[in-house]
Amino acid sequence: MGHHHHHNHAVRYDRAFALGTILNVVYIVTEAGFGLWIGSLALLSDAGHNLSDVLGLLMAWGAHALMRLRPTNRRTYGWRSTSIFAALGNALLLIVAVGALSWEAIRRLFDPPEVSGLVVLAVAAVGVVINTGTALLFLRGSRQDLNLRGAFLHMAADAAISGAVVVAGLIMYLTNAYWIDPLLSLVVGFIILYATWHLFTEAINLALHAVPSDVDVEAIRAYLAGLPGVTEVHDLHVWALSTTETALTVHLVIPGGPDDPDFASRVADELHRRYGIEHPTIQIESAGCSLVCHPHR
Repeated sequence: MGHHHHHNHAVRYDRAFALGTILNVVYIVTEAGFGLWIGSLALLSDAGHNLSDVLGLLMAWGAHALMRLRPTNRRTYGWRSTSIFAALGNALLLIVAVGALSWEAIRRLFDPPEVSGLVVLAVAAVGVVINTGTALLFLRGSRQDLNLRGAFLHMAADAAISGAVVVAGLIMYLTNAYWIDPLLSLVVGFIILYATWHLFTEAINLALHAVPSDVDVEAIRAYLAGLPGVTEVHDLHVWALSTTETALTVHLVIPGGPDDPDFASRVADELHRRYGIEHPTIQIESAGCSLVCHPHR
Protein backbone atom coordinates (compact mmCIF):
# COMPACT_ATOMS: atom_id res chain seq x y z
CA MET A 1 0.00 0.00 0.00
CA GLY A 2 1.33 3.44 -0.86
CA HIS A 3 0.41 6.95 0.30
CA HIS A 4 1.73 9.92 -1.58
CA HIS A 5 1.51 13.60 -0.78
CA HIS A 6 2.06 16.21 -3.46
CA HIS A 7 2.63 19.57 -1.81
CA ASN A 8 0.32 22.28 -3.01
CA HIS A 9 2.40 25.44 -2.92
CA ALA A 10 -0.53 27.85 -2.76
CA VAL A 11 0.08 31.56 -3.05
CA ARG A 12 -0.42 33.42 0.21
CA TYR A 13 -3.05 36.15 0.02
CA ASP A 14 -2.59 37.72 3.47
CA ARG A 15 -1.59 41.10 2.03
CA ALA A 16 -4.54 41.04 -0.36
CA PHE A 17 -6.93 40.31 2.52
CA ALA A 18 -5.36 43.02 4.70
CA LEU A 19 -5.45 45.66 1.95
CA GLY A 20 -9.00 44.73 0.92
CA THR A 21 -10.24 44.88 4.51
CA ILE A 22 -8.64 48.27 5.24
CA LEU A 23 -9.93 49.87 2.02
CA ASN A 24 -13.45 48.60 2.58
CA VAL A 25 -13.61 49.67 6.23
CA VAL A 26 -12.53 53.19 5.26
CA TYR A 27 -15.12 53.24 2.49
CA ILE A 28 -17.90 51.98 4.78
CA VAL A 29 -17.27 54.78 7.27
CA THR A 30 -17.22 57.34 4.44
CA GLU A 31 -20.35 55.98 2.76
CA ALA A 32 -22.32 55.77 6.01
CA GLY A 33 -21.27 59.32 6.90
CA PHE A 34 -22.48 60.76 3.59
CA GLY A 35 -25.64 58.66 3.83
CA LEU A 36 -26.48 60.19 7.20
CA TRP A 37 -25.56 63.66 5.98
CA ILE A 38 -27.92 63.69 2.97
CA GLY A 39 -30.46 61.21 4.32
CA SER A 40 -29.77 58.62 1.63
CA LEU A 41 -31.18 55.22 2.48
CA ALA A 42 -29.45 53.84 -0.62
CA LEU A 43 -26.00 54.76 0.68
CA LEU A 44 -26.80 53.58 4.22
CA SER A 45 -28.13 50.21 3.04
CA ASP A 46 -25.12 49.78 0.72
CA ALA A 47 -22.81 50.57 3.64
CA GLY A 48 -24.54 47.86 5.67
CA HIS A 49 -24.12 45.44 2.78
CA ASN A 50 -20.44 46.35 2.52
CA LEU A 51 -20.07 45.66 6.24
CA SER A 52 -21.33 42.10 5.68
CA ASP A 53 -18.75 41.74 2.93
CA VAL A 54 -15.94 42.81 5.26
CA LEU A 55 -17.10 40.07 7.63
CA GLY A 56 -16.96 37.69 4.66
CA LEU A 57 -13.42 38.84 3.86
CA LEU A 58 -12.33 38.29 7.45
CA MET A 59 -13.90 34.83 7.43
CA ALA A 60 -12.10 33.88 4.21
CA TRP A 61 -8.83 35.35 5.54
CA GLY A 62 -9.10 33.32 8.75
CA ALA A 63 -9.68 30.11 6.79
CA HIS A 64 -6.78 30.95 4.44
CA ALA A 65 -4.50 31.25 7.49
CA LEU A 66 -5.84 28.15 9.27
CA MET A 67 -5.19 26.02 6.17
CA ARG A 68 -1.45 26.44 6.78
CA LEU A 69 -1.47 25.10 10.35
CA ARG A 70 0.32 21.81 10.80
CA PRO A 71 -1.68 18.62 11.45
CA THR A 72 -1.93 17.32 15.01
CA ASN A 73 -2.78 13.96 16.59
CA ARG A 74 -6.31 15.28 17.09
CA ARG A 75 -6.68 16.88 13.66
CA THR A 76 -4.61 14.72 11.35
CA TYR A 77 -5.62 16.76 8.30
CA GLY A 78 -4.97 20.05 10.10
CA TRP A 79 -7.50 22.84 9.54
CA ARG A 80 -7.75 22.53 5.76
CA SER A 81 -11.53 22.04 5.77
CA THR A 82 -12.09 25.48 7.30
CA SER A 83 -11.71 26.93 3.80
CA ILE A 84 -14.75 24.90 2.70
CA PHE A 85 -16.87 26.23 5.56
CA ALA A 86 -15.64 29.77 4.89
CA ALA A 87 -16.75 29.46 1.26
CA LEU A 88 -20.13 28.19 2.46
CA GLY A 89 -20.40 31.03 4.97
CA ASN A 90 -19.54 33.59 2.31
CA ALA A 91 -22.24 32.19 0.01
CA LEU A 92 -24.82 32.31 2.81
CA LEU A 93 -23.82 35.90 3.68
CA LEU A 94 -24.27 36.93 0.05
CA ILE A 95 -27.68 35.25 -0.21
CA VAL A 96 -28.89 36.89 3.02
CA ALA A 97 -27.52 40.29 1.97
CA VAL A 98 -29.22 40.06 -1.44
CA GLY A 99 -32.47 39.07 0.25
CA ALA A 100 -32.32 42.03 2.64
CA LEU A 101 -31.48 44.50 -0.12
CA SER A 102 -34.21 43.12 -2.39
CA TRP A 103 -36.80 43.44 0.38
CA GLU A 104 -35.78 47.04 0.97
CA ALA A 105 -35.81 47.72 -2.78
CA ILE A 106 -39.36 46.39 -3.13
CA ARG A 107 -40.50 48.60 -0.25
CA ARG A 108 -38.87 51.66 -1.78
CA LEU A 109 -40.46 51.04 -5.18
CA PHE A 110 -43.75 52.15 -3.70
CA ASP A 111 -42.29 55.06 -1.74
CA PRO A 112 -38.96 56.16 -3.27
CA PRO A 113 -37.12 58.68 -1.09
CA GLU A 114 -35.90 62.00 -2.51
CA VAL A 115 -32.11 62.25 -2.22
CA SER A 116 -29.23 64.11 -3.83
CA GLY A 117 -28.45 62.08 -6.95
CA LEU A 118 -25.10 63.83 -7.47
CA VAL A 119 -23.78 62.92 -4.02
CA VAL A 120 -25.04 59.34 -4.39
CA LEU A 121 -23.29 59.11 -7.77
CA ALA A 122 -19.96 60.43 -6.46
CA VAL A 123 -19.81 58.25 -3.35
CA ALA A 124 -20.89 55.12 -5.25
CA ALA A 125 -18.26 55.78 -7.94
CA VAL A 126 -15.57 55.59 -5.26
CA GLY A 127 -17.12 52.29 -4.18
CA VAL A 128 -16.85 50.92 -7.72
CA VAL A 129 -13.12 51.66 -7.78
CA ILE A 130 -12.41 50.24 -4.31
CA ASN A 131 -14.52 47.10 -4.71
CA THR A 132 -13.25 46.37 -8.22
CA GLY A 133 -9.66 46.79 -7.07
CA THR A 134 -10.27 44.49 -4.09
CA ALA A 135 -11.93 41.85 -6.29
CA LEU A 136 -8.97 41.90 -8.68
CA LEU A 137 -6.67 41.03 -5.77
CA PHE A 138 -8.37 37.62 -5.61
CA LEU A 139 -9.10 37.06 -9.31
CA ARG A 140 -6.18 34.74 -9.98
CA GLY A 141 -6.68 32.63 -6.86
CA SER A 142 -10.45 32.37 -7.42
CA ARG A 143 -9.88 30.07 -10.39
CA GLN A 144 -8.43 27.28 -8.19
CA ASP A 145 -9.66 28.01 -4.66
CA LEU A 146 -13.36 28.03 -3.74
CA ASN A 147 -12.62 30.05 -0.59
CA LEU A 148 -10.88 32.79 -2.60
CA ARG A 149 -13.70 32.58 -5.16
CA GLY A 150 -16.10 33.45 -2.35
CA ALA A 151 -14.02 36.52 -1.46
CA PHE A 152 -13.78 37.49 -5.13
CA LEU A 153 -17.55 37.15 -5.67
CA HIS A 154 -18.23 39.20 -2.56
CA MET A 155 -16.13 42.09 -3.83
CA ALA A 156 -17.32 41.76 -7.42
CA ALA A 157 -20.91 41.83 -6.15
CA ASP A 158 -20.13 44.99 -4.21
CA ALA A 159 -18.67 46.59 -7.33
CA ALA A 160 -21.81 45.67 -9.28
CA ILE A 161 -24.08 47.11 -6.60
CA SER A 162 -22.02 50.30 -6.42
CA GLY A 163 -22.17 50.51 -10.23
CA ALA A 164 -25.94 50.24 -10.10
CA VAL A 165 -26.02 53.00 -7.49
CA VAL A 166 -23.88 55.18 -9.79
CA VAL A 167 -26.35 54.70 -12.64
CA ALA A 168 -29.26 55.32 -10.30
CA GLY A 169 -27.61 58.47 -8.97
CA LEU A 170 -27.04 59.81 -12.49
CA ILE A 171 -30.64 59.13 -13.57
CA MET A 172 -32.02 60.66 -10.37
CA TYR A 173 -29.84 63.73 -10.86
CA LEU A 174 -31.00 64.21 -14.46
CA THR A 175 -34.68 63.24 -14.20
CA ASN A 176 -35.68 63.08 -10.50
CA ALA A 177 -36.98 59.55 -11.24
CA TYR A 178 -36.18 58.17 -7.78
CA TRP A 179 -37.86 54.80 -8.45
CA ILE A 180 -34.87 53.89 -10.66
CA ASP A 181 -32.71 53.22 -7.59
CA PRO A 182 -34.76 50.32 -6.11
CA LEU A 183 -35.46 48.86 -9.58
CA LEU A 184 -31.74 48.61 -10.39
CA SER A 185 -31.11 47.14 -6.95
CA LEU A 186 -33.52 44.30 -7.72
CA VAL A 187 -31.85 43.58 -11.08
CA VAL A 188 -28.36 43.55 -9.56
CA GLY A 189 -29.58 41.38 -6.68
CA PHE A 190 -30.87 38.77 -9.13
CA ILE A 191 -27.54 38.74 -10.99
CA ILE A 192 -25.59 38.31 -7.75
CA LEU A 193 -27.88 35.52 -6.58
CA TYR A 194 -27.42 33.69 -9.87
CA ALA A 195 -23.62 33.95 -9.61
CA THR A 196 -23.61 32.92 -5.94
CA TRP A 197 -25.76 29.83 -6.36
CA HIS A 198 -22.91 27.77 -7.87
CA LEU A 199 -20.58 28.79 -5.04
CA PHE A 200 -23.24 27.78 -2.49
CA THR A 201 -23.99 24.36 -4.02
CA GLU A 202 -20.30 23.55 -4.58
CA ALA A 203 -19.46 24.47 -0.98
CA ILE A 204 -22.33 22.26 0.27
CA ASN A 205 -21.06 19.37 -1.85
CA LEU A 206 -17.48 19.73 -0.58
CA ALA A 207 -18.69 19.93 3.03
CA LEU A 208 -20.50 16.62 2.45
CA HIS A 209 -17.30 15.07 1.00
CA ALA A 210 -18.73 14.92 -2.49
CA VAL A 211 -16.36 14.69 -5.44
CA PRO A 212 -15.16 18.18 -6.51
CA SER A 213 -16.91 19.35 -9.66
CA ASP A 214 -13.69 19.49 -11.68
CA VAL A 215 -12.76 15.84 -10.99
CA ASP A 216 -14.04 13.08 -13.31
CA VAL A 217 -14.30 9.93 -11.19
CA GLU A 218 -15.23 7.70 -14.12
CA ALA A 219 -12.13 8.84 -16.01
CA ILE A 220 -10.00 8.03 -12.95
CA ARG A 221 -11.63 4.61 -12.62
CA ALA A 222 -11.01 3.87 -16.31
CA TYR A 223 -7.37 4.92 -16.00
CA LEU A 224 -6.80 2.72 -12.95
CA ALA A 225 -8.61 -0.25 -14.51
CA GLY A 226 -6.37 0.00 -17.56
CA LEU A 227 -3.11 -0.22 -15.61
CA PRO A 228 -0.92 -3.31 -16.30
CA GLY A 229 -1.95 -6.29 -14.19
CA VAL A 230 -5.00 -4.64 -12.58
CA THR A 231 -8.01 -6.97 -12.62
CA GLU A 232 -10.31 -5.04 -10.29
CA VAL A 233 -10.75 -1.50 -8.97
CA HIS A 234 -12.87 -1.04 -5.87
CA ASP A 235 -13.38 1.23 -2.84
CA LEU A 236 -12.52 4.28 -4.93
CA HIS A 237 -13.20 7.44 -2.92
CA VAL A 238 -12.45 11.03 -3.94
CA TRP A 239 -13.13 14.04 -1.72
CA ALA A 240 -11.88 17.54 -0.98
CA LEU A 241 -9.53 18.11 1.94
CA SER A 242 -9.85 21.84 1.39
CA THR A 243 -10.89 24.23 -1.36
CA THR A 244 -7.55 23.57 -3.09
CA GLU A 245 -6.60 19.96 -2.25
CA THR A 246 -8.22 16.69 -3.32
CA ALA A 247 -7.69 13.27 -1.71
CA LEU A 248 -8.21 9.79 -3.14
CA THR A 249 -8.17 6.27 -1.75
CA VAL A 250 -8.49 3.12 -3.86
CA HIS A 251 -7.93 -0.63 -3.76
CA LEU A 252 -6.32 -2.18 -6.84
CA VAL A 253 -6.40 -5.96 -7.26
CA ILE A 254 -3.24 -7.25 -8.96
CA PRO A 255 -2.85 -11.06 -8.68
CA GLY A 256 0.73 -11.81 -7.79
CA GLY A 257 1.47 -8.13 -7.19
CA PRO A 258 2.87 -5.51 -9.60
CA ASP A 259 6.05 -6.19 -11.53
CA ASP A 260 7.26 -2.61 -11.04
CA PRO A 261 8.44 -1.92 -7.44
CA ASP A 262 7.64 1.78 -7.97
CA PHE A 263 4.16 1.03 -9.29
CA ALA A 264 2.22 2.90 -6.58
CA SER A 265 4.50 5.92 -6.76
CA ARG A 266 4.19 6.15 -10.55
CA VAL A 267 0.40 5.85 -10.38
CA ALA A 268 0.24 8.56 -7.70
CA ASP A 269 2.33 10.92 -9.83
CA GLU A 270 0.08 10.27 -12.82
CA LEU A 271 -3.06 10.88 -10.76
CA HIS A 272 -1.61 14.20 -9.70
CA ARG A 273 -0.61 15.17 -13.24
CA ARG A 274 -3.86 14.15 -14.90
CA TYR A 275 -6.48 14.85 -12.26
CA GLY A 276 -4.88 17.15 -9.69
CA ILE A 277 -5.06 14.61 -6.85
CA GLU A 278 -2.88 15.92 -4.01
CA HIS A 279 -3.25 13.04 -1.52
CA PRO A 280 -3.62 9.62 -3.21
CA THR A 281 -3.58 6.45 -1.10
CA ILE A 282 -3.28 3.26 -3.18
CA GLN A 283 -3.73 -0.19 -1.67
CA ILE A 284 -2.48 -3.15 -3.72
CA GLU A 285 -4.28 -6.47 -3.17
CA SER A 286 -3.66 -9.92 -4.60
CA ALA A 287 -7.26 -11.10 -4.14
CA GLY A 288 -10.75 -9.72 -4.77
CA CYS A 289 -12.75 -7.62 -2.36
CA SER A 290 -14.65 -10.57 -0.92
CA LEU A 291 -11.49 -11.89 0.69
CA VAL A 292 -9.80 -8.77 2.03
CA CYS A 293 -12.32 -5.96 2.40
CA HIS A 294 -14.33 -5.20 5.50
CA PRO A 295 -18.02 -4.61 4.78
CA HIS A 296 -19.45 -1.18 5.54
CA ARG A 297 -21.40 -1.09 8.76
